[in-house]
Amino acid sequence: MPATTTLQCLFAVLLFLDIVESNSPKDQGCGGSGVPGIPGAPGHNGLPGRDGFQGQKGSHGMKGTKGDTGQNGATGKTGPKGNLGPTGQMGIKGEKGENGKNGENNTGNSINWKQCVLNRGEGKDIGLIQECIFNKRHSSTALRVAYAAPITLYCPGSTCCGRWYITFNGAECSGPMTIEGIVYIQGTNDNPHRHRQIEGFCENIPSGAIKVAVHVGNCPGYGSSDRYSGWKSVSRIMIEEYPQSQK
Repeated sequence: MPATTTLQCLFAVLLFLDIVESNSPKDQGCGGSGVPGIPGAPGHNGLPGRDGFQGQKGSHGMKGTKGDTGQNGATGKTGPKGNLGPTGQMGIKGEKGENGKNGENNTGNSINWKQCVLNRGEGKDIGLIQECIFNKRHSSTALRVAYAAPITLYCPGSTCCGRWYITFNGAECSGPMTIEGIVYIQGTNDNPHRHRQIEGFCENIPSGAIKVAVHVGNCPGYGSSDRYSGWKSVSRIMIEEYPQSQK
């Protein structure tokens, strides 16, 4: 190839390289600025990132100092006194009651009592032993009656029960209960001779002459047996009139 042609080719190559370098953004040399290229399309949004690790718990702060105690507040003033309420009306005066009755004289001479003495024995197994008439002064009083005597019961090798009781005008006491006593022996040959006393109060008895009597009989559920009242000793029926108890 001729030398002239070779130089022309070399010059053309250098010119091309110069044009290329002048269009490159890295080179702001002597060449002029090239025409800006067409902007590219925006890229897609990236994926959300992971949550970060939880931080360590901070240490407690120091305890603060205790504050000063506050002062007591001042006492409030006393409130005004309230007005007096209306005065109530006086009730109607009641009628005068009736005069009470004079009380009974409670001296020794006013005590009402009686004693009937029996200086004999009574071998009845069932029936009346002794009667004593008593003059009762008041219907509102009670009578205290006591029968004291040796009482015997005998039933060899068997079981027996005897009942001694008080009546008022032929009837046993019902205010509040009967006045009675029993002797019981079970399956022995004993023949006890003992002094015993049966006593009690009876209420709701009218005033006047009262027949107070001692009887002997069978215990409920038991038959007759050998009984004796007042063996070798004095027996007594004692009667006293007392104010009736308050219910």
